[in-house]
Amino acid sequence: MTASIPSWRLVIDGDHSGAENMARDVAMLGAVITGEIPPTLRLYGWSTPCLTLGRHQDDDAADADFCRRHGIDIVRRPTGGRAVLHHLELTYSVVAPLGQGPLPRSLQAAYCLLCSALVEAVRSFGIDAGLTGGEVNLSLPGPRTTVPCFEAPAGGEVVVGGQKLIGSSMRARQGHILQHGAILLDWDGRLQAGAMGLPDDSSLRPHVTTFAEQLDAVPSSEDLVETVARAFENTLSIVFSPGSLG
Repeated sequence: MTASIPSWRLVIDGDHSGAENMARDVAMLGAVITGEIPPTLRLYGWSTPCLTLGRHQDDDAADADFCRRHGIDIVRRPTGGRAVLHHLELTYSVVAPLGQGPLPRSLQAAYCLLCSALVEAVRSFGIDAGLTGGEVNLSLPGPRTTVPCFEAPAGGEVVVGGQKLIGSSMRARQGHILQHGAILLDWDGRLQAGAMGLPDDSSLRPHVTTFAEQLDAVPSSEDLVETVARAFENTLSIVFSPGSLG
């Protein structure tokens, strides 16, 4: 007897404020845990640039005055990790149970599996992406940590030639994970540096690459969303049904 293919939900969610995006990810995690909705991949953007701080990071990681002057939201993520400025990107979010269906029970293995789907998506555009070696760092930084997420890749992250193309973070709760991350389409060094109180982006830019840098033209939003969804289906051996968050 042939096993049925797991069915997940795909939410193509458009652009929202930083607070709304984080609230939607948290609500999605709760709804998957209670069984109200199936495991879900959400793809979304940001209505204005937004600096997200890791769950236990100190507020000093943000330059609040710079962000206020330049219309940058500051919000706290439900996941760990370090500060990220969300701008000129497509963001993905996955909520699913561990040890059921396609995801293994190990947090590190689940993280790498999801990032492998992202590698397949990136390679579909002819970009030679891969995963960094070494252990995935899923520990929370100390509350005084101000180092930006994109300063250097950790283990299990999506890179091209050693430069980070996608930055991700994860949280586990009641046997389920929320993993979300930024797929960099382009880069605004002035905002990236200023949001975190850096004089310039010289400590960040050498560690980062973007779709705009790798390709002659950035794929359309529609092409990127379709390619990412297809890569998750192929890598996880699942099938998506369209959904919404209401």
